[in-house]
Amino acid sequence: MPRVLLILALVATAFWVYTIVDCAVQPPTRHRGVSKPLWIVIVLVLPVIGGLLWLVIGRARRSAVHATRAPDDDPEFLGRIGTISDQDERIRRLEEELAMLDAEDAFEGPSAADTAADPEAASTPRDDDDEPRGSRGAA
Repeated sequence: MPRVLLILALVATAFWVYTIVDCAVQPPTRHRGVSKPLWIVIVLVLPVIGGLLWLVIGRARRSAVHATRAPDDDPEFLGRIGTISDQDERIRRLEEELAMLDAEDAFEGPSAADTAADPEAASTPRDDDDEPRGSRGAA
């Protein structure tokens, strides 16, 4: 008889340790009923009964928890973003707008920041053909 009690005590202790560890390592989304810290307290205070409650009531099944997906893994999201040709057309339009803005900037001349930094340069016309050192390519 004492051997049977010893074996039952060992099994109960192993079960208790297993349920403590299982409750502690589960993500909070897999805990039902009360919060994760409270489940750990229940399992610690009520060794066998708390472990049974955890396994029966507190632990949500893996299939019951929603699996979160990254946007590129979600077919619904991928269907909403449009086709590649739509993206190519949008990129082409943006490049055209940038080219027009660059052309406008080149046509307007020096900016307000340039004239504030050097007022003489803004008043004298700039001739790109005149080299200040006398010859092109001189270092």
